[in-house]
Amino acid sequence: MENLSQSNYQSALETVKDLKLKYGESWNSVKPEHAARMMSQNRFRTGLDIAKYTAGIMRKDMAAYDADSSKYTQSLGSWHGFVAQQNMIAVKKHHKTTDRKYLYLSGWMVAALRSEFGPLPDQSMHEKTAVPALIKEIYTFLRQADAVELNDLFKRLEKGEDVQDEIDNFETHVVPIIADIDAGFGNEEATYLLAKEMIEAGACAIQIENQVSDAKQCGHQDGKVTVPHEDFIAKLNAVRYAFLELGVEDGVIVARTDSEGAGLTQKLPVSKEPGDLASKYLAFVDAESIDITDAKEDDVLLKRNGKLVRPVRLPNGLYKFKEGSNIDRVVLDCITSLQHGADLLWIETPTPNVRQIAHMVNRVREVVPNAKLVYNNSPSFNWTLNFRNQAYEEMLAEGENMTAYDRNNLMAAEYDGSELCHRADEKIRTFQKDAAKEAGVFHHLITLPTYHTTALHMNDLTKGYFSEEGMLAYVEGVQRQEIRKGVSCVKHQRMAGSDLGDDHKSFFAGEKALKAGGEKNTSNQFSEKMAGKKLELVS
Repeated sequence: MENLSQSNYQSALETVKDLKLKYGESWNSVKPEHAARMMSQNRFRTGLDIAKYTAGIMRKDMAAYDADSSKYTQSLGSWHGFVAQQNMIAVKKHHKTTDRKYLYLSGWMVAALRSEFGPLPDQSMHEKTAVPALIKEIYTFLRQADAVELNDLFKRLEKGEDVQDEIDNFETHVVPIIADIDAGFGNEEATYLLAKEMIEAGACAIQIENQVSDAKQCGHQDGKVTVPHEDFIAKLNAVRYAFLELGVEDGVIVARTDSEGAGLTQKLPVSKEPGDLASKYLAFVDAESIDITDAKEDDVLLKRNGKLVRPVRLPNGLYKFKEGSNIDRVVLDCITSLQHGADLLWIETPTPNVRQIAHMVNRVREVVPNAKLVYNNSPSFNWTLNFRNQAYEEMLAEGENMTAYDRNNLMAAEYDGSELCHRADEKIRTFQKDAAKEAGVFHHLITLPTYHTTALHMNDLTKGYFSEEGMLAYVEGVQRQEIRKGVSCVKHQRMAGSDLGDDHKSFFAGEKALKAGGEKNTSNQFSEKMAGKKLELVS
């Protein structure tokens, strides 16, 4: 990830000095050092600045992955700016760099957690404006993380500490977001308009799926209906034009196919000549041979291989695809998307199986050699059960005696320390590395991790707090852990911008500034120098 160079500070300093000379005495109260400090703490002026910057990062990372598959990228889904902020702060703390670490914005979580209608299923029923609003919110929190950390460094510098190198090489918390536009929320014009809003908010990568907009389903549920390739290509074009109009030349389009689990189509496209895209799509539609005399009034008929056939049509007017055609449809979807402007693929799969993913990707790579995937390491998968099943099959094939295991109950806790468990867990541990190497996965994400961690942590805290443990449940399970693990928001006032605001007040009002960070600020109890000091009791 690119660093914030000291030249930004020096450039801002000279700019403000020149302005003071230009405007004379009316600017006497403005100190160039303070203004330059604030300017360098806010590197990104607009969402478009962010989109252009992060798009360049993604393009660089994609090229690096093409050269070395071990250089895959990762992200966690966030449903609030604070969650994203703490994610990136933790990334910097534990891994020392945000390099190849992104954020994911899930339409599922927007629907479930951000809609004014309340919790909704993942069916594009939420307000489309909620998506760009969340992107903007996330980047507001990430920019604040920059400001807070840099402000601390500048304060330490003023006190004589040698932190100039940390300032010069400061790495921003601002990272790429892969943002979910669902199926485009309408026709291609609607997709274009929403894409523009998302890009202006800061999105450098937009993920769009080939389902019907008004019949959209979660990728891991039944009842999915896909659109003909021509319709999907129009939406890919809409997103590309949005990027180009806004000057984000490196914008990334992620084309998702839901065809693996989709058995229905709403439209029968018009074929103009044998072998065109419409013809290939129609070939997947299930149909029965029919004599014209047997046709019913208002039947829809097709000519296929010189014979008359009637597509299988459901009472709701939808058409069925042939059984077993799903993988072939996935491959055609992927090739077509890459040949019409998409940069990355997303194949929604029923289970996390490296060999199955590789089978599809290798077929795509026969036509497009550098095809790359964004892969959903979804909480909708039962990872333990899936990989215990895979390990069971391998052990059985190796001639192991498997009579100690009940194949119908592999989730049982009694197997947690077994050889089966160890094999399965090792497969889970290396899944991302293996899929990057063998199945073309450039980016691994978890769509809903913070949805589940929030629920889990509230379950644990609630159990203890409303029992005999009382306040100890919070102190032992939360605050003491925050202190000992150095979690940034243990000083929640600082994280919310209180210290930053105090410094700004002193810039604006000088000695008259009414500041929060005095002796009576209880946040002082969390400072290192106060750790061993006896606290006065207040009666």
